[in-house]
Formats: sequence, C-alpha cells, structure tokens
Amino acid sequence: MFKYVIQIIVGILTFIISTFIAWYEGSAIIEKPFEWKHTTPFTNLFNTEITNGHDISPLDYFVYAAKFQPFFPTIMIVSVLYILSITGLYLIKSKSKWGIGYWGIIGVILLIFSSSIFNSSTLGRSIFFSFSLISGFFFLTVAVLLYKLHSTPKGEVNS
Repeated sequence: MFKYVIQIIVGILTFIISTFIAWYEGSAIIEKPFEWKHTTPFTNLFNTEITNGHDISPLDYFVYAAKFQPFFPTIMIVSVLYILSITGLYLIKSKSKWGIGYWGIIGVILLIFSSSIFNSSTLGRSIFFSFSLISGFFFLTVAVLLYKLHSTPKGEVNS
C-alpha cells in the first residue's frame, strides 16, 4: 500500500507544478486580443463580454496553453493518467472486477475526449488528440486483457 501512496503523491506534485506552469504560460492570452474569440470557451460559457484581457476566465489560460504551448498541459494529462493507473493497479490487486471496469471506463472516456478534439488545427490539439486516442486504446486493451485473464479458469490455457 505504501508504494502506491508514494507514487500517487509524486503524481499529484507533478500535476500541481505543471498546472501552475501551464497557467502561467496560458496567461499570455491576455495580451493577444485576436485569440480571444477562438480560445476563450469558459469566458463565453459564463456569458462574460471581454473588453480587456483581465475579463478572461483563468480556465481559458489552460485552453490557450494547450493550443499553443502544449508541453506542460500534456504533463498535466500524463500525471493524471499516472495517478489513475496507479489507482487501477491497486484496484486490480484488491478487487479485480472493479479494476477491470475502472480501466474500461477510463479508456472509453479518453476515446470520447479524443473524438471531441478530432479536427485539430493547432499543434496542441493534435498532440492531445493523439495522446488521448493512444491512451484510450491502452486502457481498453488492459481492461480486455484483465477480463480474459480473470475469466479463464485456473489451470486452463487458451490457445
């Protein structure tokens, strides 16, 4: 149990540090009014009119960073997936059926996310699409392999 907790703490610290750096990088949107229309979905969701850069929601900083400086937002996603994977490994060890469902649900969520950003026009969106698609298939593959492993009776080998 201790080794799982340490790894989750490392994942959380990595997530927090990369979040602050991505937030800082994304704050550059304040100085780029030509991007306000296309890169501020959260500000538009809250029906806020942007008259100057300080009207932009801090959540939109992450959108801007993900589109144009995707390194630290990608590290954020990697650290979240790492935390989810460690949690999934713990579930497999303790409750295997829950672990199978857990890995499958995360895989489906990642595939849905990747399909929502399919038409990628920026480097950041292309990276997020590819990464979420590959990760989704990985999580689903793990779920299927775990299902086959746990559904095969002991002593019997599938050929």
